[in-house]
Amino acid sequence: MAANCFLFDEFIAREFREGRISSDDFKSDEAEILVHTHCQQKAIAGSASLIEALSIPAGYHIKEIPSGCCGMAGSFGYEKEHFDLSNKIGDLVLFPSIRKSDENAIITAPGTSCRHHIKDGTGRIALHPVDVLYEALKKR
Repeated sequence: MAANCFLFDEFIAREFREGRISSDDFKSDEAEILVHTHCQQKAIAGSASLIEALSIPAGYHIKEIPSGCCGMAGSFGYEKEHFDLSNKIGDLVLFPSIRKSDENAIITAPGTSCRHHIKDGTGRIALHPVDVLYEALKKR
């Protein structure tokens, strides 16, 4: 069973490599995409397939934010005794990278808690990678 279990982006990247998904399926709009990969994904699979999947639309320019953990760690950052630490972790790399990015850059993060923390820490909305690719699809 494990051989048939994939992260979303692993599946999309495989389908692209096998020719079942094409860049022609997507708009060619130019966009800067900033990616924060969830810690769990970094630990079990890495970010290569996420970057590959997001790179399928021809006009997308992907930049992975060289962040470690966003600082939220599930509900950790919402707990009163961890709130300040959570924000300090976000302020190490992730939040400054997003704050200094172009306001038109698309921010994406697969982790739910990461997306919430990005919004709370920077005021920017981070989209799930599925939403980013869905918006890039040519509508038929």
